[in-house]
Amino acid sequence: RSPEALGAVVAELVEWLRAPEQEGLRRSFAVWVKRVLLPARLPGIDLPNVTNLQEVNTMLAERVMEWTEQWKEQGLQQGLQRGLQRGEAALLARLAERRFGPLPASARERIEGADAETLLRWGENLLAAQSLDEIFTDP
Repeated sequence: RSPEALGAVVAELVEWLRAPEQEGLRRSFAVWVKRVLLPARLPGIDLPNVTNLQEVNTMLAERVMEWTEQWKEQGLQQGLQRGLQRGEAALLARLAERRFGPLPASARERIEGADAETLLRWGENLLAAQSLDEIFTDP
């Protein structure tokens, strides 16, 4: 459910499989965790080369806080970008309405679905547009 929970499970596995005769099973779990579980649960994370379950446990203990901070920062950046884009879309729609009257649903949907660069281009088009359709055309 979380990197912390994953670390706790791996720590339990290390404890359960500590007997010398379970070396092969520890190695198999380490390979599975590194090649299957971690890439599926933690996409985009650079994983060091670990060869046994204790190394996986140590790596998780050291990196969980770092990864969590990275994810928080990425989430913050994505949230800011979405917020800016929504603000740009709302401003363009409002200005277009003030100039040309109520927007048809298709124009509003187009504005709300546009990326930031397109919104900027349409905003510039609005300055010289004589009709609503001219906003959405390339110069």
